[in-house]
Amino acid sequence: MTAAPSLHRPREEGNAPETLTVLDRCVLAHTLRERVFPAPQAAGHAPRIGAEVEVIPIDARSGRPLPLETRNGVCSMSILRRAGAGAGWCERRSAKANVPEVVLPDGGRITFEPGGQIEISAAPNVSLSVLVARLQDTIAAIAGAAPTGVELLSCGIDPRTPIDDVAPQLDAERYRRMLRHFDRIGPSGARMMRQTASFQVCVDGGVRPERTWRVLNALAPYMVAIFANSPRYDRRETGHRSFRSHIWRTLDARRTGLLGRRDDAVEEYLEFALDAPAFLMPDIGDSAASFGEWLARGGVRLDDWNVHLSTLFPEVRPRGYFELRSADVVSPEWYAAPLILVAGLVYHRPNLDAAMDVLGAPDPALLVRAGRDGLTDPVLGAIAPTLCDMALEGCVALGDEFVEQADLECAAEYFDRYTRRGLSPADE
Repeated sequence: MTAAPSLHRPREEGNAPETLTVLDRCVLAHTLRERVFPAPQAAGHAPRIGAEVEVIPIDARSGRPLPLETRNGVCSMSILRRAGAGAGWCERRSAKANVPEVVLPDGGRITFEPGGQIEISAAPNVSLSVLVARLQDTIAAIAGAAPTGVELLSCGIDPRTPIDDVAPQLDAERYRRMLRHFDRIGPSGARMMRQTASFQVCVDGGVRPERTWRVLNALAPYMVAIFANSPRYDRRETGHRSFRSHIWRTLDARRTGLLGRRDDAVEEYLEFALDAPAFLMPDIGDSAASFGEWLARGGVRLDDWNVHLSTLFPEVRPRGYFELRSADVVSPEWYAAPLILVAGLVYHRPNLDAAMDVLGAPDPALLVRAGRDGLTDPVLGAIAPTLCDMALEGCVALGDEFVEQADLECAAEYFDRYTRRGLSPADE
C-alpha cells in the first residue's frame, strides 16, 4: 500500500512559511491526482491491506471512559506502557495534539481520539492473516495489561455514558475549531469525536483505481449493515442498528457521505472538497466559509489545502490508498470478517468487475436505511449474502499466502451467524 499523503499542520501551529504557489482548480486537481488518489498498479502487483481499529476504554463499574493521562488512578497511557514493556513499543509525542502515542515494532501506531478512544493503526501487509494476527495480538496485550475493572468496548458508540460526562482528552486548536464548527450544526460533532469507534479497511487502488473507488462507495451501506454494532446510546435504544452511522450522517453533510457517482473521481472529489466548510481557516461572518470561497478570495496555500483535506470524512476517503470508514468496530475475534469482505471483492479482478453489477451505483438513501434498519432492509438483506459468498471465493482465489484457512473459516462463521440470518451484532 502506498503511503498516505503528507498532511502538514495548519499555519496557526507555527509552521515555517512554504513557497507560495498560486492556487487554482487545476493545481488542486493535480495534487489530488498525484498525492491523494492512488495510481494504477501493474497487473500481478501483490496487494497490501491495512486497518484502523478503535476501542473505548472504560471503568466497567461506572461506565465512564478512562482518561488518557492522570496523576493518580488508572489511565490509558499507564495500560499502554504496561502492555508495551519489553515488547519494543516506543512512546513519543503526537504532532497533532502533543499527547503520547505509541509506535509498534512493525511501524504501526497506537494513538488517541478526542474522547480517549484508543486507535490501533496497523502497518499494511501483503498478508491479510498477518494483519489480523497483529491486530489481535496488540489488542490482547492492551486488554491483558488493563487492571481488573477496566473494559475495552468494541462497539460503534459508547452505549452508556451521556456526552456531557465525557471530557475532551485532546487539547489542540484543530479539535477546538472542529468542535465549534460541528456544534453549530447539532449535537453529533461532540458524540462523533469523543464516543464513536470504527473498523476502517485500507486497500490499494489496484489496476483500475476508479473502479475500486466506485465499488467501495457502493459497498459502504453493506459494511454499515453487516457490521452494525451500536443500537444503544445513553442506556436507551436508539432505533438505529448503527447509531454511529447516524451520528456521522448528521455531522456535516458537506464533508461526509457517499461519492463514486461520477466518471471522473478526481473532479468529483475536487468539487466535494471545495464545497466543504474550511473550519480550520478563520470564520467569515459567524460561520466557516467553504474552501471554494477561500480559493476565490486568493491567498490560500497548498498547506491550507492539504490540511483541509484531512478534515473531510466521506465513507471512502482517498489517502494515497482508499480508506473505507463505514463499519462499526467488532469484537477482536471477528477482525478477519470485514477485511475478507472488502479484499475478496476488490482484489480479485473478476469479483471487482462483478461487484459493479451486483452493487449498482452508490446509493445515499441505502446508506440511511443501512444504519437504521440493517439487514432487515429488503435490498440489503437480499444482496449481502451474495457479497459474502463472492468475497470468500475471491479470497480463496488469492491464495493462502494472502488469507489462511483459519481466517476464511472465521469470516464464514461470522457470515453464517449473522449475515445469512439477516442479523448483525446489534441484534444481540
